[in-house]
This record gives sequence, C-alpha cells and structure tokens, in this order.
Amino acid sequence: MVPYIVRRIFVMILMLTILSIVTFLLFNAVPTDPARLTCGKTCTPQIVAANRIRLGLDQPLITQYLEWIKGIFVGRTYGSGSATFECHTPCLGYSFRNGEEVTPMILKALPVTMYLALGAFLIWMVVGISAGIFAAKHQGKWQDRLVMSISLIGYSLPVFFVGLLLLIFVIVRWNFLPYPDYVSPFVNPVGFFQTMLLPWITLAILYAAYYARLTRSQMLETMGEDYIRSARAKGLPEKVVVRKHAFRAGLTPIVTSAGLDLAGLLGGAVITEYIFSLPGLGRLSIHAVTEYDLPTITATVLVAAVFVIVMNLVVDLLYAAIDPRVRLS
Repeated sequence: MVPYIVRRIFVMILMLTILSIVTFLLFNAVPTDPARLTCGKTCTPQIVAANRIRLGLDQPLITQYLEWIKGIFVGRTYGSGSATFECHTPCLGYSFRNGEEVTPMILKALPVTMYLALGAFLIWMVVGISAGIFAAKHQGKWQDRLVMSISLIGYSLPVFFVGLLLLIFVIVRWNFLPYPDYVSPFVNPVGFFQTMLLPWITLAILYAAYYARLTRSQMLETMGEDYIRSARAKGLPEKVVVRKHAFRAGLTPIVTSAGLDLAGLLGGAVITEYIFSLPGLGRLSIHAVTEYDLPTITATVLVAAVFVIVMNLVVDLLYAAIDPRVRLS
C-alpha cells in the first residue's frame, strides 16, 4: 500500500509539473502582448515597456516559467530598482488589472466554491443514491418508472435553466428567499444558508438525477450475482443484503464519478456562481477571461487541475477500502 501511494504521489507531481508548463506556455505565448493588456486604451508605449519589465515579460519564456515556479514556493520580486514590489509565497502571479496578487484573489474566492461544491455534493449523493436503491428494489414497478422518469427530466434540464427558474420564481415572484448576497457562514449563518440553498439545489438536481440512474444500474447488476442469492438463502435480512453486499459491490463506479464531479465543481461552478452572484472561482475565472487577465487565468486553471489530480488519487486509494477484491500493489 505504501509503495503504491509513493508511486502515485510521484506521478501526481510529474503530471502537475507537465500541466504547469503547458498552462503557462499556453497563456503566455499568445499572439497578444501580455504587457499591453496590463493597462487601458490610454496606455502609452512607455508605460507598456515599464510594465513589461516590472512583470518580467522581457525575459525568455523559460526564464519566466522558472521565476513563476520559484514564486510559488519562495515568493518573487517584480520590477527593479525603486519600482520593485514583493509577491509573497505562494505567488501565483500579479494581476495588473486588479492591482493585487493573484493568490489572495483565489484564497478569497476558494471558500465560496468549496461551500457550494460540498453542499451540493452532500445533497445529490444522499438523494441520488437513495433514489437509485429505491428504484432498484422495485424494478419494473411503478415506483421504479416514476423515479427513472423524474431522474430523466432532471438530467435533461440545463443548469442555467434550473438556476434561472428557481431565481425567478422562488426569489423574484414568490419572495420565499432574499436575493443572493453572499456572506460567510461564520458571520451570518442564516444569511449564508439562504444564499446557498438555491445554488445547492440547482447543482443537486442535475447530479442527483445522474447518480440515481447510475446507482440503479449498478444495483441491478450486482443483485443478480450468485453471492447475493446465497446471502438471501442463508436468511440474511433484505436490508443487510442490499446495504452490505449489493450496494458495496457496486460502489466503485459511483465513487469514481463522485470524486471527479466534486473535483470539477471545486475548480469552479461557472454558470451557477454567475447566476446567483457568488464570488467563487468560477466567477473569478469568467472575469479574468473577459478582462484578459492572463496571470489570473493561468492560476485558476492550475488550481482546478490540482483538484482533479488530487481527487483521482483519493478515489484510487478508496478502492481498497470499498472493495476487498481490489489489491493495490
């Protein structure tokens, strides 16, 4: 187990290194002059040249990349002479568009996205898996058809449509909730819950529908196995058969999908955050793209990739605990 973890961590570091190179080169080798994007239309050639030096854009790309990597671990200094300023560790770049370091911007947006992703994840896992098990236990009956029909409708509806529908009716027309105005749960728990409830439901509708269908499929596949019939023949209660044998055996694909879906949301739920005005990573990424803020774009892409790669490692490690037939060697 330990050698496997060490190998996976090594591969993860290698993947992150390659990804950082590709991401950095992709957004810094664009035809547009990055220094020209650091100021408005009234920017003079002298200011552009000064900004190019301050950001280190006058150096070769390989030197810029090494300085960028160095900044992540030990920080870095921008500019020279009296115009120097420090970017503190971990330094993911400096946004001239916003006049601040990229790392504090990400750290400010990250908790919002984490609360959104984890809340929606909890709802869709509980609802989706429960609905899938319920449908599988009533295969072919009206309960099964009802659950699958509802899940099909939920899975077919786009996120932006569900979000706008909830926003218009629940908030604007019926006034059941105040208009979304994000506040930290440590400052105002009630206001936080009122703001996050509809975004959680918006994401949970789509994912719960998918997990209901996935769970039903896995349950039907495992419940036809010989060891399930043997467990029933021994007189085990149906709840034990379903929970300890059928569900656990079909859990591996569910965990795989759950890990990747959660990682994707942690990288930023762009549409949902934009609809409900949540200042998360997704909204930060949209603003960075529209403002051509290349340092922020590079940093948010790298952070999202880190979530995906780390969750892949976590999912692989969970396989052994879920399915004893899996041996990590």
